[in-house]
Amino acid sequence: MSRRQTETPGKAGPAGRFFYISEILNRPVVSAAGGTIGKLHDLKIRLNEPYPPIVGLAVRKRRFPKLGEVEWAAVERLDAAAIRLSGEAEKTFPSPATASDEIWLREELLDKQVVDTSGAKIERVNDIHLLSVNRDLRVAHVDFGWRGLLRRLGWLRLTDKINLWLFDYRAEEKIISWKYVQPLMADPDKKKLKLNVAARWLRTIHPSDLADILEELDRTNRSSLFRSLDLQTAAQALEEMEDPKLQISLIESSPVERASDILEEMAPDEATDLLAGLPADQKDRLVRSMEKPSAEALTALLQFKEGTAGGIMTKDFFSVSEDTPIGQAIEEFRATTYPLESVAYIYVTSGDGRLRGVATLRHLIIGEPNAPIGRFMNERLVTIDPQDDVGDVADIFKKYKFLAVPVVNKDGRMEGLITLTDIMEERLAG
Repeated sequence: MSRRQTETPGKAGPAGRFFYISEILNRPVVSAAGGTIGKLHDLKIRLNEPYPPIVGLAVRKRRFPKLGEVEWAAVERLDAAAIRLSGEAEKTFPSPATASDEIWLREELLDKQVVDTSGAKIERVNDIHLLSVNRDLRVAHVDFGWRGLLRRLGWLRLTDKINLWLFDYRAEEKIISWKYVQPLMADPDKKKLKLNVAARWLRTIHPSDLADILEELDRTNRSSLFRSLDLQTAAQALEEMEDPKLQISLIESSPVERASDILEEMAPDEATDLLAGLPADQKDRLVRSMEKPSAEALTALLQFKEGTAGGIMTKDFFSVSEDTPIGQAIEEFRATTYPLESVAYIYVTSGDGRLRGVATLRHLIIGEPNAPIGRFMNERLVTIDPQDDVGDVADIFKKYKFLAVPVVNKDGRMEGLITLTDIMEERLAG
């Protein structure tokens, strides 16, 4: 089955059948002898499987307001009329409870927000699609369409008749496979269990789409989803968020150690912008928790005023000394993990660290492995001072059409780099 289905699911085949939770909630629960015990209130699932099984029922007993729980194994038959229990099951009704790997569908999923990891969006669960195979009942899909809501209200058949009569039209089913659904549960243990099955799908969502998802959620669910992301994914999503207040809110809601690790994963200029919006004491705590190289780099960037080149530059750049053999430069270049736009050029320095020239990847490819890279560098440099206004920096990019320009201090040493993306984002934000 495809990730999304927009047609009526139909029957599962000779081995089983599909139906919706809305079709069986409040259905009578009867004893083996046929006596009415109560009505079905909820179904409990175990999370640690791709298509989780129903493991328990919450039953509202007749003449008693409290709920009782029955194990799914005690269900003899589920048909259109009732849910029939076997043997002595009706004699023991403990209060409903859940283990760390279990949730109640009606209480914790129905009408709640979930992340559709295949479509990279937030959806509201209007109904839950179940598959009955032999004696097992499992969650197969989640319904987030208009039909799911109408079905629960009991209006679906009437609405279909009216639409077919007036417009010769019937609204499509909108369901998604459970394996692409990430519930936004507050309990970290339960959330982790589901993530163990779906984490790879979260990691495939483009960071900008993930940022949109986070921005759509309410504060509680936003924090819950953000805490479930690995450090790199969380950092990428933060970088793509357009609202600085939400960025700050997510960092503030994270433990200091995790927050500092996320900031270290971010591009230095992005992390600096975020830190600049935090109270001084919180900013200091986060910087102190970082590894020394990251702490020093961000502290240096924080010294520059907003609106200057130093305030938007990144420390992610690749440089080698002018006497470095081409072959060695290639090996060092391969080992770098900087973003592609930050390594569009190779910056060549003198023995005392002053910027001497710039080379390109083409120079690395055509040069002899033992030849020093300084032989191929271009010494006609265009540089930016850390205190230059970003407006002047934009003019330099417009004039020279560079992908990146080095930021050089008065001693001739390279402080950082400004990429075309950096300056475009700065100008658009302004």
